[in-house]
Amino acid sequence: MKKNRYSGIFAFLLMVGLTTLACGFGNGADDATPEPPRNAEVVQMVANTSLGPWLDTAVTQFNASETQTSEGKPVFVQLTAADAGQAISDISAGAETSLWIPDDMVWVNILADQGNNSFQGDCTSVAQSPLVIGMWREVAEALGWPGLPLGWLDIGSLASDTALWNYYSGGELGNAFRLGHTHPGLSGSGAGTLLALVQAAQSKTEAVTETDLQQPIVQASVGAFEGGVTWFSPNTRALSTAMSSRGLNYLSGGVMYESDVVNSGNGQLVAVYPFEGTFMATHPACINGAATAVQQEATRLFRDYLLSETGQQLAVAGGLRPVNTAVSLASPLDEAHGVDPSQPEVVFNAPSVAAVYAAQELWQAARKDVNLALLLDTSGSMRGGKMESMRTAAIQFVEQMGDDDYLSIISFNTEPYLIINHAQVGPNRQKIISAIEDLRAEGDTTLFDAIGDGAVVLQSTTQPETTNALVVLSDGQDTRSYRYDASSASDMALANNLTVFTIAYGSDADDNTLRTLASQSNGNFFEGDEASIAAIYEEMSAAFGGSVGVGR
Repeated sequence: MKKNRYSGIFAFLLMVGLTTLACGFGNGADDATPEPPRNAEVVQMVANTSLGPWLDTAVTQFNASETQTSEGKPVFVQLTAADAGQAISDISAGAETSLWIPDDMVWVNILADQGNNSFQGDCTSVAQSPLVIGMWREVAEALGWPGLPLGWLDIGSLASDTALWNYYSGGELGNAFRLGHTHPGLSGSGAGTLLALVQAAQSKTEAVTETDLQQPIVQASVGAFEGGVTWFSPNTRALSTAMSSRGLNYLSGGVMYESDVVNSGNGQLVAVYPFEGTFMATHPACINGAATAVQQEATRLFRDYLLSETGQQLAVAGGLRPVNTAVSLASPLDEAHGVDPSQPEVVFNAPSVAAVYAAQELWQAARKDVNLALLLDTSGSMRGGKMESMRTAAIQFVEQMGDDDYLSIISFNTEPYLIINHAQVGPNRQKIISAIEDLRAEGDTTLFDAIGDGAVVLQSTTQPETTNALVVLSDGQDTRSYRYDASSASDMALANNLTVFTIAYGSDADDNTLRTLASQSNGNFFEGDEASIAAIYEEMSAAFGGSVGVGR
């Protein structure tokens, strides 16, 4: 059965991660964002998250310089982080933006294709960074790095073949090569990953076409690569941060920009430059042509600062390659930080809009289907707004799942109740939604029994070609379980090799159990409330290929 566009499973949880990053990626390191001066001309900038270490500093220093327009108005820049696909969604929804810095011009053209050509007229590259495979140093060395060239297709083979991985690793670096990349509908690096695989499979440096993406060898290569992917991130900064903070058992490697390796690894991560070639992010800074003349003048003053020697030196310090020829490459763009400034030897030509769309569609066919058990707390403490918000978010989640995904739902209060048992979503979508609409809050909380039962359901329905995951939402402590305790419920989930995502819904939730279970299973733990629950579900949608971002 055909999958939905961006059919993914988890339409639950994306915006919390994006919101967190946006809040942490702003005007300097202080928690409180400075207010603009009176009568300031405010430049609203949206930029790729990988530029954060540079732009956080650059914005702070520029704002402190008290630069003024020709009319004497102080210029004040405010910064929001959003990778290309997310930025397109936000701008299309009306987000005020004076300056946009995506990975590549193709994303500006995609925005124009979707009805907004305001950013096409005045774009200038402000920094560069190649797309690389970030690996733990010991993983790369086990594969022969730096002496032995590694390529996109090699990594795909390692990710999909545990025997091959064990041959190289000697069984000492995890039982599988765990790979991550960003969501192709949200991030330019995600689409770039797929297109780089196509370029490698076709042995081409010139831009591939839609026809190229239909070739059997291309589809097989993408399928092999995606078969080993365990996590889709909304952006490269989240990917690199999670990889470096959670260690080798979480991810062996992730596709990111060179600057992400520099800023996240402390030398423990290294950049592998695939020998077939890769894309170079040119980071065009594009001024909104629909803005007022004074807004455009203010925006141009800030862009000029980014291109100045001072701005470009800050870019280098932030792990980016300068475009101002008066500024030389220097630390941290060096071997000590896991990068090789002489690489890449081969740079692919930029893709077309049609090729990006075709790559996104190919990804939908290639990514693993999902077998998911969704555990929903319906105890008495969920009455009122909590229950309403949870139902709304869960329904949105189901609406964005793929036709070929499978879903089981267990509601739990005084007892766990299996209300949907391993139903294929496509033909049962409305039935599943109706079951969620009928949920009511009452009784006690059998959290541990529900986790154990969810693990049993997935154990009986697991297939090698699917991603098997458990999502647990609870707002309180266990008050009634009699078949499992916290330890045995966790053991049951871990014994089945499940990825577990947990949501502590409110201040009374059992944070310790939920946090530990997610961490031990290589899943994610979220703290939510009525205001954020829909956003949390949305992040899950991205993590497993959900219907988010942009596409044809």
